Amino acid sequence: MRAALSILGLVIVFAIVLTQMKKQAVSLTKVGVAASAASGSGVAQNVPDALRQQLQDAAQQAAKAASEAMP
Repeated sequence: MRAALSILGLVIVFAIVLTQMKKQAVSLTKVGVAASAASGSGVAQNVPDALRQQLQDAAQQAAKAASEAMP
């Protein structure tokens, strides 16, 4: 029973992390489109790198939370 609750907790945390990643990706995309329209392509090239870094950070945080939750 304890293991089932731990797994359920991990699934919930993972769902929250994915939701936050999706919101950040949408907001970064909107910022990148607005910036690229305003200044050409200078900022638009950095958006994919920034998005990739945020996604990697979120995945690492989720993995850390999952490893800490497991006894």
